[in-house]
Order: sequence, then C-alpha cells, then structure tokens
Amino acid sequence: MNYLSLFLVGFIAVIHIYIVILEMVLWTKPKGIKAFGLKNKEFAVETKVLAANQGLYNGFLAGGLIWSIISQRTDVAIYFIICVFIAGVYGAYSTKKSKIFFIQSIPALIALLSIFI
Repeated sequence: MNYLSLFLVGFIAVIHIYIVILEMVLWTKPKGIKAFGLKNKEFAVETKVLAANQGLYNGFLAGGLIWSIISQRTDVAIYFIICVFIAGVYGAYSTKKSKIFFIQSIPALIALLSIFI
C-alpha cells in the first residue's frame, strides 16, 4: 500500500475507534445521545446493551484496518474497507440518516480507490 492508502485506512480506523467510544462508553451521555440523535436519556439507557454490541463490531472493523496497516496486507485492507462501506450504506438506508453514509461509506470508497490507483 502506498502512503496515501495507509493514511486513509488509518483515518477510517480512527473514525471507528471514535464510534466504539461513542457506542460503548458515551451512549447514555449527552455527547452520545446527541451524536446518534436519540430520543432521550431513558431510550439511551434502555438500548445501552445493543449500542455496546454495535460498538464491539465497530471495534472489530478498526482492529482489522489496523491489522492491515501493520501487516501491510492490501487484501486485508480491501476486505475491511468493503465491510465499512457496506455497513455505512446499510446504516444510512436502515436509519434514514445520510450522515452515516458520508461518515463511513465515502471515506471507505476513497480509501478503496486509493489502493487501486
């Protein structure tokens, strides 16, 4: 992978680490409630376990991206970037929030293109 690809893959990993923190630690805090547009604190408390599960999966994505950087394995990077892209597309579709598409899918698509160019 070239330096641009490494940077972009690292950037996506950092985004997902931040999402892990939001979903696993800050879900019931004002920052988490605002970031995900939750109805209220009570709803956040009721869904805390589900959010932590989502956070764990985002952690796996970040871990895979970091692994691809450390190992310099383009195939691993491509796999995890495609996973991020699909997760962003589905998240935007299922929640009707296009913000997810721009935060997850667009950076993933740019990183994927940087690998192939």
